[in-house]
Amino acid sequence: MKLKLKSIAAASVILLTSCASIVSKSSWPITINSTPSEAKIIITDKRGVEIYTGNTPATLKLKSGDGFFSKARYQVTFDKPGYDKKVVPVEFSLNGWYFGNIFLGGFLGMLIVDPATGAMYRLDTEFLNETLSKSVAISEQKELKFLDINTVPSGWKNHLVLVSK
Repeated sequence: MKLKLKSIAAASVILLTSCASIVSKSSWPITINSTPSEAKIIITDKRGVEIYTGNTPATLKLKSGDGFFSKARYQVTFDKPGYDKKVVPVEFSLNGWYFGNIFLGGFLGMLIVDPATGAMYRLDTEFLNETLSKSVAISEQKELKFLDINTVPSGWKNHLVLVSK
């Protein structure tokens, strides 16, 4: 009877657990840096909802799942005065430990626990280091002015050409 009870307990542990949730995680650390530093960063999820605002360098955790059987996707926007704005995607891919459910986690882990917790996905990159480009802004605005002969500077009068009389 004890052996049967131990066998049932061992089978339950194997069938009611999930490999990626045990061995891996559902939130992943990412370090974000920029050149030049102190750039403002805004992280949005795939729905466009802002989930983080701060400055570089920054280290934070991002959830890998975004609903049942849905991986998370984020965009990091870098912004600094005098530099072009830059948007960089952050992606997740299938976690190799998810397939450990075939041997250890069973169908419950493969079809319910790992997909629900997001542990079936892992972060593609742990470090994001972006170089921002200086803005090429026009400092002087060009304009067209019409001048009367009486308002033309005296230094320009030598270069004037009579078009018609």
